[in-house]
Amino acid sequence: MAATDSSLIASIKEKYIEKFGSDHDFQVFRSPGRINLIGEHTDYNNGFVLPASVDKAVYFAISSRDDNQVKLYAADLDETYSFSLDDLSKPESSWPHYQLGIVEQIQKRGLEISGFQAAFGGNVPVGAGLSSSAALECCLLFALNDIFGLGLGRLDIVKMSQKAENEYVGVQCGIMDQFASAFGVSESVMRLDCRSLDMEYFPFPMDEYMIVLCDTSVKHSLASSEYNTRRLECEQGVEILKKYDPAIQSLRDASPELVEAHKDELGDVVYRRCKFITEEIQRVLDACDLLVQGNLPAFGAKMYETHDGLQHEYEVSCPELDFLVLKTRENADVVGSRMMGGGFGGCTINLVKKNGVDAFEEEMILAYKKEYDIDLPCYRVKITDGTGEVL
Repeated sequence: MAATDSSLIASIKEKYIEKFGSDHDFQVFRSPGRINLIGEHTDYNNGFVLPASVDKAVYFAISSRDDNQVKLYAADLDETYSFSLDDLSKPESSWPHYQLGIVEQIQKRGLEISGFQAAFGGNVPVGAGLSSSAALECCLLFALNDIFGLGLGRLDIVKMSQKAENEYVGVQCGIMDQFASAFGVSESVMRLDCRSLDMEYFPFPMDEYMIVLCDTSVKHSLASSEYNTRRLECEQGVEILKKYDPAIQSLRDASPELVEAHKDELGDVVYRRCKFITEEIQRVLDACDLLVQGNLPAFGAKMYETHDGLQHEYEVSCPELDFLVLKTRENADVVGSRMMGGGFGGCTINLVKKNGVDAFEEEMILAYKKEYDIDLPCYRVKITDGTGEVL
């Protein structure tokens, strides 16, 4: 167990005891944030993604109660919230929505729990695109499943956590984040088929390279409206391509060659969207072959291809992300870099030679400060195991 894990576990135990006393048998659970190495915007097109769970995680210290009261303590915010299992109405404060959503999903399944009390916190950077919300949902549901013997499998936990976010929180996220958080394996990435939910692990050895995230610290207001527009544009493409192959239900079923053949009918914008998605789905498959060969430099080149497509064809990047990726192209220690996530802000993900990481971070921080007058947070992440009990 890493020293960071140990100190976070000790801290959350201490917070629990401060808030609820030491006369309860409590357990501690951990659920990690996630990165996505390649395969962006492919999830809602029924394609493939290549995520992994990382060593930034959410921790819950939790125990059952004899009544129907739930008492939550958000240690990082130093805020508490209590509710009854009979009343899951939405509070004004948004942070308890995730926990309430999980309890609602348990009740919708006809499963029974008593009240519980929990202190939670962690080191998943919020707003950096590491999906702290999925980590929180999976962690709580995994814990309640264990404590109350609900009999849920990991896939149940993933699907219910996604539904909690869709139905209670009101965010129409795909299933990748929860999947990566629950099913992660150390030094492995998972290729998830977003249509069938079949999954396969591929080795991602970290002996020569390190993954570094550079956080632009910006989020442009375009993000949510443009996300919905992209989905619509992909659907428009499917409607046109269907005329030439009735088997096409989503862009997963189309090929780059078919898109190219009907370029004029698709029109410039829809053509570029479809071109990127069909190529990106193939890129994930090619990237996995490179991992099997142990060829990380060639894998890194695929990351650059993804960024170029997201910048010019899918048009979900932004100047800050493009600046950071462009800066890495001059650095021989960086073998791959791209924007990660929905776009219009968030992080770049960088594959950097271990002995060059210090100099890389220093150079990027200085350049970003000079260009935008913003301090650039950099996070070094390791690929770790998924959700589980740690104490």
